[in-house]
Amino acid sequence: MCGIAGIFNYNSPTEPSMELSIRKMLSVIRHRGPDESGMYLGNNIGMGSVRLSIIDIQAGQQPISDESENYWIVYNGEIFNYKELRTDIEKKGIRLKTQCDTEVVVQLYAMYGAKCLHQLNGQFSFCIWDKKNNEFFLARDRVGIRPLFYWNQHNSFAFCSEIKGLFTLGGIDRTISIESLAQVFTYWTTLSPNTPFENVYELPPGHCMTVNEQKIEIYKYWSVDFPVKQNNYTSSLSNSTEEFNDLLKDAVRIRLRADVPVAAYLSGGLDSSVTTSLIKEINPEILNTFSIGFKEREFDETSYQQEAVKYFNTNHTAFECTSDEIAEQFLNTIWHTEFPVLRTSPTPMLMLSKKVRERNIKVVITGEGADEFLAGYDIFKESKIRHFWAKEPNSKIRHKLLSRLYPYLPMLKDSNSIASKMFFGYKLTDTGNPFYSHLLRWHNTSRIKNFFSDDIINNINKQNSGTTLYPQLPENFMSWGELARSQFLESTIFMSGYLLSSQGDRVAMANSVETRYPFLDYRVIEFCNQLPDNFKLNCLQEKFLLKKMSIGKIPSSITKRSKQPYRAPIASTFFSTKQPAYISEMFSFTCLQSYGLFNPTKVTTLIKKINQQKNVSEVDQMAIAGILSTQLLYMMFIRNPIIPDMGNLNDPKIVIESAI
Repeated sequence: MCGIAGIFNYNSPTEPSMELSIRKMLSVIRHRGPDESGMYLGNNIGMGSVRLSIIDIQAGQQPISDESENYWIVYNGEIFNYKELRTDIEKKGIRLKTQCDTEVVVQLYAMYGAKCLHQLNGQFSFCIWDKKNNEFFLARDRVGIRPLFYWNQHNSFAFCSEIKGLFTLGGIDRTISIESLAQVFTYWTTLSPNTPFENVYELPPGHCMTVNEQKIEIYKYWSVDFPVKQNNYTSSLSNSTEEFNDLLKDAVRIRLRADVPVAAYLSGGLDSSVTTSLIKEINPEILNTFSIGFKEREFDETSYQQEAVKYFNTNHTAFECTSDEIAEQFLNTIWHTEFPVLRTSPTPMLMLSKKVRERNIKVVITGEGADEFLAGYDIFKESKIRHFWAKEPNSKIRHKLLSRLYPYLPMLKDSNSIASKMFFGYKLTDTGNPFYSHLLRWHNTSRIKNFFSDDIINNINKQNSGTTLYPQLPENFMSWGELARSQFLESTIFMSGYLLSSQGDRVAMANSVETRYPFLDYRVIEFCNQLPDNFKLNCLQEKFLLKKMSIGKIPSSITKRSKQPYRAPIASTFFSTKQPAYISEMFSFTCLQSYGLFNPTKVTTLIKKINQQKNVSEVDQMAIAGILSTQLLYMMFIRNPIIPDMGNLNDPKIVIESAI
């Protein structure tokens, strides 16, 4: 795993400080690759990488070229089927200089161009300099596991694995995007390709782009897809379970490929327990596992973790995370996420990756993706119940099914609660709305926008005048079933934009740890998307097929336990007697007024309300996390200069184009 950066000054004179500019970008993302660094410098282009060496540690240093040396690559990621691809290349008489997957990618591009992306099974972002055609080719993996950001103005194009790298360059204005803030405070993330900053974009998942002196072109090469409602799926549940087991096992097998030890996260839930069981089947040697526990019981899963550790006999490292520690590390979290967050959950994951790195481990396997593609989240069940309720909206009993999902909500304990009917009945009968499954969540989250300053609210209203800032959808979206539509929204917005980013790559790579996701193998995704709904969500039983597959592989108590979403404390984190000084500073009337993002009076009232109440609502908890993280983002990326530490780079390997 690595970090990459580059510049293309098209239609402009050669920049004499190109090497210095690349060095600056690499220096602020060195945490992504502390082992080595390298650069490629041409007449009006430069690109570089910092490397976390995992495969072919000795010879895999970048930049690397193809056999002809016409194509040069900087690369962040892993191609898990690189061995099979390497064999195919060598059968064509081509000799490869290294044993690393990076060289396989650039050689495939030399042979097949952009079509090579369809052969890659992995998680990646990369840039290839095509000397013949004087153009960059950039690509990102199918579901957006690895980040890639870019900026294009003033006859110049720049890209980087993290936004902070772009902000080291002169000429790039640092401005918060009001449209993006409105999206984060609705969808939990921006809608791709937007980022929180004006004129800084991400290359969307499953896309590639070419950049030359004439134009920039972006293409989609893969997308999440589902069959039409009348899917004629013929395989039985038992056969499907067996096929799924084989697919997932192979996805785990190829993700164990590394020249360094590979560990696993073990949360005590179904997904991580299944992946751990498959690792033990494939490689029964001692497995290192890691988990987080919380002092606050409502967030803690320690008992299930201990049961799994005993069952699998792993070499386990567990640590207990306190609210005070989350508060201390939250500021560091936002430096790495580069996005506002509405939860504190990324911070314990940041702390967990630090524990992994302290044990000299660079790679962990984890279970993300199962909930999205096998219907594990409550939002899928909630939508199903609301559809059922909407058929008889005046029913006195249908809405009571919601208490099975949220037994801890006070409003659902009273079967005749008007509050619950009002809350969960939002746009109840609007079942033809393409976003029906997510309308309630988005509506509740968007209430946080009331805390914006008057100027920002006015700007949002102007931008939204006569239009709706909803996500773009595939043309055949409404031909899919209800569950498929919900899964698409969850996987392409929440999973890609938040889960794999703020709670995934960014907090793991902050400590130079690579995460690998067997459930996000594109073969597994495409298989799951073809399954009938009842193989995934059977009545109200989530991940039905995965639970069938898990029998005999993991403790039965874990298979049978109800889904517990991963969460971390919020209100108790930020309002304690040991509150770090930065929190009171960010929430001060003066600071809120100075930054101009939020209404100081409303925020002060919210804080007073939270301090006085024993039970804080979900919306108020999200509001506090969102306001604080946005204030921190503004302070670190807008107010304060981003100063590169040029002394933290290893001596880079430099390739000069004119010398080739």
